[in-house]
Amino acid sequence: MSALVVYFSFEGNTKLVAEKIGETLHADVVELKTSKNYPTGGIGKYFWGGKSVIFGDKPTLTNDRIDLSHYDTIIIGTPVWAGSFAPPIRSFVNDYQIRNKQIAIFASHGGGGAVKCFAKLKEALPGNKFIGETAYVEPKKNQESLVSAAKWAEGLI
Repeated sequence: MSALVVYFSFEGNTKLVAEKIGETLHADVVELKTSKNYPTGGIGKYFWGGKSVIFGDKPTLTNDRIDLSHYDTIIIGTPVWAGSFAPPIRSFVNDYQIRNKQIAIFASHGGGGAVKCFAKLKEALPGNKFIGETAYVEPKKNQESLVSAAKWAEGLI
């Protein structure tokens, strides 16, 4: 299986999980970077994050173009924002028009919304085979999440 782990991480939680999954699968790992900076403190981060989701923002990705033809499986990681996936993931899905791939998805969150997030992400990625989904609550505070992520990744093979 040739796999790519692609993710956006706001506070480092999704990054920890993505790196563990990539290490477990010997997969390429790409962190999505954007030209937009989101507020990181106080209530502002929730306001701007929620607003960005509600209005369907697609921030410009600053990464080099990824050649998806090298990968059979794409594992997408996102924080849960307002019950959905983060806007940089929306940009990735929009920019790449992914079809005929095996897709696994994971999310990190502080207390819910992953089921709704997964449903929206699956809806945004028609024409693909979904092979797994999982969520982690605050991985930076719960190192057991990394053990769980490795086991989940092994199950994808």
